[in-house]
Amino acid sequence: MNAEPVTLDNCASEPIHLIGRIQSFGFLIALSPQWIITHVSRNVAEEVGREAEALLELPAAEVLAEDAIHALRARLQMRGTPQSVERIFGLKLFGDDRRFDVALHISGRDVVLEAEPAVADEAGLYETHVRPMAERTKRAGSTEELCAVAARQLRGLTGFDRVMVYRFSPDGSGEVVAESRGSGIDTFLGLHFPANDIPAQARRLYSTNLLRIITDVDDPTVEIVTRGGSDAAPLDLGMSTLRAVSPIHIEYLRNMGVAASLSVSIMRDGQLWGLFACHHYAPLRLSYPMRTAVELFGELFAYMVDQSENTRAREQRARARQLHDTLMARLAEGRSLLTDFGRVSETVGEVIAHDGMVGWIDGQFVSSGEVPAKAEFLELAGFLDRVAAGNLWSTENLSQDFPPAANFAAPLAGVLAIPVSRAPRDYIVLFRSELSRSVRWAGNPEKSVKLGPNGPRLTPRESFAEWQQVVTGRSQPWDEEEMLCAEQLRATLMEVILRLTDAAHRERREHGRRQEILIAELNHRVRNILNLIRSLVNQTGSAAATIPEYADVLGSRIYALARAHDQLTRSHWRASSLRELIGLEARAYLGEAGRITLEGSDPIVEATALTTLSLVFHELITNSAKYGALSVPEGQVVLRLLRSEGGALRIEWQESGGPAVSPPVRRGFGSAIIELSIPHELGGKAEITYASMGVEASFSIPAQHIHRFDDFQDRTMPMGSVDAGGDRASLELPEHVLVVEDNILIAMEAEALLGDLGARNIHIAANVQDALALIEAQPIGLVLLDVNLGSENSVPVAERLRAMGVPFVLSTGYGDAVGQNETFADALVLTKPYSSDDLRIGLGKVLA
Repeated sequence: MNAEPVTLDNCASEPIHLIGRIQSFGFLIALSPQWIITHVSRNVAEEVGREAEALLELPAAEVLAEDAIHALRARLQMRGTPQSVERIFGLKLFGDDRRFDVALHISGRDVVLEAEPAVADEAGLYETHVRPMAERTKRAGSTEELCAVAARQLRGLTGFDRVMVYRFSPDGSGEVVAESRGSGIDTFLGLHFPANDIPAQARRLYSTNLLRIITDVDDPTVEIVTRGGSDAAPLDLGMSTLRAVSPIHIEYLRNMGVAASLSVSIMRDGQLWGLFACHHYAPLRLSYPMRTAVELFGELFAYMVDQSENTRAREQRARARQLHDTLMARLAEGRSLLTDFGRVSETVGEVIAHDGMVGWIDGQFVSSGEVPAKAEFLELAGFLDRVAAGNLWSTENLSQDFPPAANFAAPLAGVLAIPVSRAPRDYIVLFRSELSRSVRWAGNPEKSVKLGPNGPRLTPRESFAEWQQVVTGRSQPWDEEEMLCAEQLRATLMEVILRLTDAAHRERREHGRRQEILIAELNHRVRNILNLIRSLVNQTGSAAATIPEYADVLGSRIYALARAHDQLTRSHWRASSLRELIGLEARAYLGEAGRITLEGSDPIVEATALTTLSLVFHELITNSAKYGALSVPEGQVVLRLLRSEGGALRIEWQESGGPAVSPPVRRGFGSAIIELSIPHELGGKAEITYASMGVEASFSIPAQHIHRFDDFQDRTMPMGSVDAGGDRASLELPEHVLVVEDNILIAMEAEALLGDLGARNIHIAANVQDALALIEAQPIGLVLLDVNLGSENSVPVAERLRAMGVPFVLSTGYGDAVGQNETFADALVLTKPYSSDDLRIGLGKVLA
């Protein structure tokens, strides 16, 4: 009869009166809570000598022995759960010497008592068999080894011809993963059985009643008589051991040639993991103690499987944690997740096997291994945005879920998508290639369905010959542990992405802060320079007698500042050499060599002090060149740079051989710079003495303005002539000269300077396009070319000029940095601001 209570769907196809039938080797008595007999199997009459119908509604005390009733009541009191089945072995049930093995359970409002004749010589099976079996089994390693050892142990205990371990797949189908069989018996190992061989309702019953036995498929079943006759509600025998099974299952076993069978459920985490399926090719009865020992071994084995699977899961999780640590270490090294993506894919592959991996993060596509092309993946990414919804999504048959995948260049079937952003957008996607494989079925898996009087009904399998099915379009499935690891990996990747995002945000914020500081510093410096130039303009005007003299003095002072700033730029606004600064100033104004002797070390001065010192030395040198020792050929200057106490700098200036010197009647702006700049701006000291032999000056610069002192040999500075390009009269300019400059004021000044030097036709262009047009339209013979023209540079113009053989001079405010461009590598460069002499010398060199 059917294996399920009448409330289950599959009972609808069976006549209602068959629900109560049991196997004939035992009998059943159901008692109401008042201990009145309400149901009884017909074969109980053989035991008590009465008709079955006559036993109904009798008090239990008239049928069962008083000691037996007491024992039954006590055992019911010991039930652990409402679904528990209690057992009493060797009970004298009817008050005579006969002993029975009894099982008790509750069914609705009835107490169901099942009894079988006791087998006295099988007492103590746990100690003699189950415990050693469990000890031998648990020494196995993997789950597969456990199953193989357990199958052998159980066959040795029960004597069945074949014992199989049958494992369920998520879709309800099953596979024989281990087998122990007698000689001459065909193997079922590795065969698959479709889900409808054990329907869902039967699997639910296996989950509650852990042991099902059929002693003889040809054994007649015995009907149960109920109080109230055939109209009464049938007794629910879902937890019964003696209850007969479905005729469909009996026919199924007969088609296999099986005469007796035993099924023992293997439960894991409350779910049906698999079965011990035992077959015998002749009738075989197992005693109640034997079946109890088998059931106990099944429960112990389920515990071992759970331990084995949990160990495997822990190892998998440990690998996942190692993956987390590895990815975090890569991040700590400052490397992006997408950097060296192949190594990341290999690391992930140690935890989740895959054939290829794609990273799709912030619109960047990186890949490793066998993956779709970028265009193919972008189409898949749009699909993932709809189905993943921020969660893991996997399939082993991609073309079924996403038909365009059938046209992918690579034969990919398995996809595991791991979202790594809160909103659908960014993914790490693992791919598995199509795995064409042969699945061995125990007969054609497409079991036929026939119409019967009660609707559609499955028919028993008639053939169990091995039947092979070639499966295509599928990959190796993603198992539960891999999905758990993928979830951990997702959390890791989310952490990586968030850390990278936070780091990028911090970097942008820090960059913005630095930019604000730089702008503020630039603004401060520009304002200081503008204020300084304004002071130069105002103060120079009071000392100059004529406008040309005013322009010459003012220009020289501005150029002094420019030279100091050039030096600071070259040193990236770090501390710079004072000797170099003095040399720049001297070479700019003196045309004769050997006139200034430098003694002492080379002070490396902080950038904050260099501008002030540049103006001081500019005034000292220009005053000496105009009025002092350097104004006559025989005049000399000794300049000493000495380290004084505490790391301060002492500067001594001593002129000799010049005209007689007397103190000035009034202090001009230049004298004020010499006397007041260092005390006021640097907190130092300045002393000027107008001795008859020449001006002497002494300056003290505090240590905080001095970075260090470098050793330097005393030497006389070669003040080479700056007039190497010839005088104004000897410079002959071409008829047409072009000025390429985007600033109109600078362009107009250059035009005026060129006019003073004799240029007749001066053309001006503000950008590359205009410059190239003028070059093609006019016979340009010389070009003054600004390097940077707003949003573009003048490289195309320089390249065209080189091709035409037209000479050019570069002008720039970027100093030596212009030489980093290969086009300008050997060009003559004038650094802004440049004077008329600078321009004359530069043009003389390129035209020579």
